Amino acid sequence: MKAENNFSKKQSPWSWIPTLYFAEGIPYVVAMTVAVIMYKRLGISNTDIALYTSWLYLPWVIKPFWSPFVDIIKTKRWWIVTMQLLIGAGLAGVAFLIPMPFFFQATLAVLWLIAFSSATHDIAADGFYMLALDSSEQSFFVGIRSTFYRLAMITGQGLLIIIAGSLETFTGLEPMQFTVQSSNTKQTEIVLTPHSYAVQASDKMTFVAFPSNLVMNTNKITSDSLNKIKTFALAQNRTNGFVSGEEIATDKKNEHQSWWTQNVSMPLGNFIKTHFGEKRLDIAGSDGKVGNAGLVAVRLTKKPESGKTVVLNSSLAKGDKNISIISGDRFVFTEENWEKPAYLVVALDYKLKDDVTSNFKGISGNIKLAWSITFFILAGLFVLLFIYHRFILPRPTSDYSLVANSPKDVFREFGRTFTSFFKKPGVVLAIVFMLLYRLGEAMLVKMASPFLLDAREVGGLGLTTGQVGLVYGTVGVISLTLGGIIGGFAASRKGLKYWIWPMALSITLPHLTFLYLSLFTPESFVLINISVALEQFGYGFGFTAYMLYMIYFADGEHKTAHYAICTGFMALGMMLPGMIAGWLQDLLGYNHFFIWVMICAIPTLAVIPFLKIDKSYGKKDHLNTAP
Repeated sequence: MKAENNFSKKQSPWSWIPTLYFAEGIPYVVAMTVAVIMYKRLGISNTDIALYTSWLYLPWVIKPFWSPFVDIIKTKRWWIVTMQLLIGAGLAGVAFLIPMPFFFQATLAVLWLIAFSSATHDIAADGFYMLALDSSEQSFFVGIRSTFYRLAMITGQGLLIIIAGSLETFTGLEPMQFTVQSSNTKQTEIVLTPHSYAVQASDKMTFVAFPSNLVMNTNKITSDSLNKIKTFALAQNRTNGFVSGEEIATDKKNEHQSWWTQNVSMPLGNFIKTHFGEKRLDIAGSDGKVGNAGLVAVRLTKKPESGKTVVLNSSLAKGDKNISIISGDRFVFTEENWEKPAYLVVALDYKLKDDVTSNFKGISGNIKLAWSITFFILAGLFVLLFIYHRFILPRPTSDYSLVANSPKDVFREFGRTFTSFFKKPGVVLAIVFMLLYRLGEAMLVKMASPFLLDAREVGGLGLTTGQVGLVYGTVGVISLTLGGIIGGFAASRKGLKYWIWPMALSITLPHLTFLYLSLFTPESFVLINISVALEQFGYGFGFTAYMLYMIYFADGEHKTAHYAICTGFMALGMMLPGMIAGWLQDLLGYNHFFIWVMICAIPTLAVIPFLKIDKSYGKKDHLNTAP
């Protein structure tokens, strides 16, 4: 038997622990958060984003099943550097595939491989940490590894998103602007026939709005009149190809619905939407009429280069929120349709009676190029990490392959480990707790970034990509870190039994901040930051109880393997609810969706009274692990 702490060469832990755990955090945040924001900016629906990106959790769910093989085959050091090289190659692959017409399916496939490589990297890195450090060093550096893991979270959710947002703006055209006014006396004529809207020839590519100042009378109209306006605009936009390829693919998919869609998901969805869905701007008054509506046509002044597209995203810039875009907030201009007008439908709230003004802005940019560059930057970073760790990581003599063991012995021990976990007292209740403790958070986390990005007229907050990077990726992660640190300190003073209820309330009640934001849609960026900071602080504080309970339940023989199984259930508890979060949000609207998130606190709190926890557990433990 080789001595566990006998080293062929002593390497300072400071030279590799910070970079190793920074490398561990980046691909996780890319798969879980950055991909969500990227797909949202590329025009993918909330339903598809939530469903398909939730599958990226799967490698972390099933990693206990192959973690023993990381011990058996090769060394932990070999797995670390190999996975970092594969992750770097995968990130470069995503960058290459983003400009492709089939980017959604292709990038998802590569991101799943990145997630699998990242989960394998986690197994090897955590094992290497225990092999390369003695017990006193492990205790000292546990806070350092957690700090740099969270720094990776800040870099991924903050810096990378800010870079992508800056690139979107940098690669775009001059913003298009138009004004909409409500009036008790005047009305701009609405023409429901195709029109060319001639523009002056120009060498400079810009967008032009017709009219640049739309005036709509506050007199209400019938629902049929509104539907005629929306139908005309939608028909023209589809005929002229202003709908993105992903939306067209969705339409074609809907034309050939499966038995499940026709008989289960569609009837269920219609029932949920009819009885629980949020009613927005087109709701009728007591007289059965709705707010007035009008058309704004948009033209491009110059033909795009062959094979290039110009995407225009329009939203309310400032003014009265009773005027909003209800159709056509995103257009794709190409060399085939650039000479034709795209139609926005703008409507008044049916309760509006005063003369008010709202200014709208259309922002363009080569979004695919911006995100492609961002992923190339990530790929370059991981290649550098691979090279660095290839030479810097120590070579502990205890880090060796176990291929000498027979496959039969390996599988026998593997089966015994799993069997002993499910024979633990209270295992069913423990699994239920692991699956339900973050039920509301699993729903919210998938829709938080889309909610911040979506236009106000559909219930979002209308933030830019860069602003989301700041509010959710920087302020939010810092608050998450502080919550975790304070939670760990509190648990070490009174123990898990004392803090389980306060921490469970902390991880559920702060979801009220998103309910508040969806109800009042405040324009104050400071208020939005405070709300997200409170929610993330509560999550960080509340997650401490979850982590401590998993360690508590895994204690005993095979505690390392049993803890890995617990983390698998933890990931499953995030994956399954996240898969339906986008579907539910599309049906309910953001405000009612966040009400549902609050309802999800009930199962979380209901299971806690049945848990049996030693009163003394955790009082002397100082644990700090990244969620």
